[in-house]
Amino acid sequence: MKKNPLTLLVGSLLLLVFLALLFCYQVRTTEVAVVTTFGRYSSSQTNAGIYLRAPLPIQKVYKFDKRLQTFERKYEQQFTRDKKSPILSVYVGWRIADPKRFLESFNGDLLKAEQTLENVVRDAKNSVIGNHDFSELISPDPSKVRFDVIEGEMKAVMAATTLSAYGVAIDLVGIKELGLPEALTAKVFERMKSEREKLVKKYQGEGNAEADRIRSEAELRRKELIAQAENEAQRILGGAEQEASKHYQTLQQDPELAVFLLSLRSLEGSLKERSTLILDERTPPFNLLKGDSTSNFPGLRVPANR
Repeated sequence: MKKNPLTLLVGSLLLLVFLALLFCYQVRTTEVAVVTTFGRYSSSQTNAGIYLRAPLPIQKVYKFDKRLQTFERKYEQQFTRDKKSPILSVYVGWRIADPKRFLESFNGDLLKAEQTLENVVRDAKNSVIGNHDFSELISPDPSKVRFDVIEGEMKAVMAATTLSAYGVAIDLVGIKELGLPEALTAKVFERMKSEREKLVKKYQGEGNAEADRIRSEAELRRKELIAQAENEAQRILGGAEQEASKHYQTLQQDPELAVFLLSLRSLEGSLKERSTLILDERTPPFNLLKGDSTSNFPGLRVPANR
């Protein structure tokens, strides 16, 4: 019986796929793999690619996610060095750094790994927080808060244990939440209020001192300007009196003529604009228009018109 070439081709492809699944395994870029031979560690693969293996039950391949995993410790009360009791919640970023050690420690069970990490995080948090004062966690002065230092110390304590014992690297540790018991909250607010009141008094004192300085400088400047103005006024007044004295001496030479000339000047100034004035004809200096120049200036003699 003659076989169909298409059937042979399909069968060959299926056989190749079966052999590939049986003797090869793939590691993705997000994975690490551990190969065991008869239940004992054989090799680890951390790079992506396709690798050969012996078929089951000779060799078995365990694959783990090598990306950063996150874990959060529950919100619980801690005691600081000065016997305060804040409530903290810590988060941890971890990854599988040693696949062999991780497999031996947890048999590849991520849930079991997180349960173990929970104890490690609790011990590290208790030891580190117990070496710091409460003011390093909560303080009205930002320069006294040492979150970065505390988080760095917790990370160092955890990393010293997890990498060698469990094959887990701790890449990130942080304080997610920070709270206070109700009994401690009132004391903290009272302390913060006291600190703020001290700052208010300090700033008010500085402001009052600066205001006094500005007022003193302004008063001094005012007195200087007044003195300068008075000196200038005395100088101008002295000059004016000197000038008036000269004119007065000239006036004394012929007072009646001087008065007559002043009246003419006044009359000329009044008639420059086109104005209609209704006045008594005897009102100086308009009485000059009537030719009565002596009625208001006794002793003055005006030459007759020619």
